[in-house]
Amino acid sequence: MKLIKLFKLTAIVLVLVACNNRNEKTNFKDWAKTPPMGWNSWDCFGPSVVEDEVKANADYMAKHLKDFGWEYVVVDIRWYVENQTTGHYNAYDQSDFVIDEYGRYMPSPKRFPSAANGSGFKPLADYIHSLGLKFGIHIMRGVPKEAVLNKLPIKGTDKTAADIYSTEYECTWLQDNYTVVREKPGAQEYYNSIFDLYASWGLDFVKVDDLSRPYHTNEIEMIRKAIDQTGRPIVLSMSPGATPIEEHAHATANANMWRTIDDFWDNWSQLNYSFEKCAEWAPYISQGAWPDADMLPLGKFIRGERATNRYTKFTKDEQYTLMTLWTMFKSPLMFGGNLPDNDEFTNSLLTNKEVLEVHGKSINNKQWFNENDLISWIADDPDSKDKFVAVFNSAGDGFITTKNLLYRSGTVSHLTDGFGEDIDIELPKESEDLYLIVNDGGDGYSWDHANWINPTVHLADGKTIKLTDLSWEKAFAGWGTVGINKSVSGGILNIKGIEYENGIGTHSQSIIHYKLPQNSVRFTAFAGLDIAGTNVKEGTTVEFMVSTEDPTPSNEEPTAIPVDLEVLGFSNKCVIRDLWNKEDMGTFSGTEFAPVINYHGAGLYRISPLSE
Repeated sequence: MKLIKLFKLTAIVLVLVACNNRNEKTNFKDWAKTPPMGWNSWDCFGPSVVEDEVKANADYMAKHLKDFGWEYVVVDIRWYVENQTTGHYNAYDQSDFVIDEYGRYMPSPKRFPSAANGSGFKPLADYIHSLGLKFGIHIMRGVPKEAVLNKLPIKGTDKTAADIYSTEYECTWLQDNYTVVREKPGAQEYYNSIFDLYASWGLDFVKVDDLSRPYHTNEIEMIRKAIDQTGRPIVLSMSPGATPIEEHAHATANANMWRTIDDFWDNWSQLNYSFEKCAEWAPYISQGAWPDADMLPLGKFIRGERATNRYTKFTKDEQYTLMTLWTMFKSPLMFGGNLPDNDEFTNSLLTNKEVLEVHGKSINNKQWFNENDLISWIADDPDSKDKFVAVFNSAGDGFITTKNLLYRSGTVSHLTDGFGEDIDIELPKESEDLYLIVNDGGDGYSWDHANWINPTVHLADGKTIKLTDLSWEKAFAGWGTVGINKSVSGGILNIKGIEYENGIGTHSQSIIHYKLPQNSVRFTAFAGLDIAGTNVKEGTTVEFMVSTEDPTPSNEEPTAIPVDLEVLGFSNKCVIRDLWNKEDMGTFSGTEFAPVINYHGAGLYRISPLSE
């Protein structure tokens, strides 16, 4: 039986707060002139963080990280559910919601004792502010179902929550809320009412989920308006990704940050995929409006959705790669581990002033080259003729190399609409081979059941050939036996309850190799998660890839990466400084500079022209 706790706000005078705040007129982009940096509870605690844990991380940040620019402390998802105790969401009908008389979620006093008696998050925000830090929360797009079902009034109107909602576009992975319909009377007033409440608490940052993938233009604009009408500077973060690239102008006009990918975890495949997405979004970096590559899954996780009582799986070299790419891309930096458990190495990544200066100050950031698994990014120092150069050895993950892929889905999970991706790609001329690849999506290989539905080769004369009618050259899966017209477990091919007659069932990690018919010009398929994996608690998380070249990795050794200084504009000798190691490397010219970078590692350098 669901428990709904209703609170009447008697101690907080919202009207006075709102009136005072609305006297301020500020461009919202001024609130995040540099990419926001802070801590978010999601990776470490999932939806079950409690007040003492938030305070412990805030205390640590204030003592050890604040002087380096780290300032936001963000309470992530479902702080309004009383009986949420694990890294996985309680089912909607088994969740005890805490909500006020106007249909607005309130923090659970059981998990946040200072929120008792309708105080909300104000006492916790006051505590965090007293440390010289800023306070943020996560919310879901929409209006609570409990407010709709109970026809709770919208503050300041004669409407109720039942007057403003729609069941269309309901979130596919968390069923707490309904869509708010902008055209309905009371809709804007509802969003105004929740942000008036948050402003009265002293909120500085809000992460709004289920907002930018799929892209909800109307609700984004209502949220922007609601924040602005409070007059309080509340940084807006839109989640999750991938935000459609074609919406870059709208995102820039309405938010301070927005996600470029889905949830990012400590898995090389996902980090490797981020190179592609960061390069795609780099042209749209602008001050106060930052494409967001997602959180930093570093340090120790306590009871997260995909990580319990363990440290990050990233090697030290991979952690350098993560921090270097996020720095050069100018992504917001939100640390995901439990800060009090940080070791010396983890803190060294967060407190390198020279690297953080690149993150905060650099301009004209972009990918320079990406060839044969060797990648470089460049940026300018706005105060000098110096340039910043990052180099990466992004060779394969021990399973595959990703250097010549024709298609890459990114992570596909229960968060993905339809639990799959449509594939329609052109094949290079005279291609002879086709490789269908399923890799782990970041949480281990358990239950990674995957299907290639209706895989079809299109010929130049317009004819088509079902891949399932051909014999493969080689096929293997990380579990079970690859199946034709059946799942890897021998059942009917089934994705999100829809059954299919034609397809290939497999399991990560998997490579299926076919010889292509002559004059093959196109490949199409629907790649999705088989129901055998999505019906279990652990869930399926995979990545689909297609290649016409052998994806087997060939080099896992340290590699020298030449940096052509003349191409960068340095015609004479220049001085190079290694920013991670905090040491000068000497003078170089031409192609003399070729740092040796470890497998999955990175280097970050300041290049300064030598004074005449």
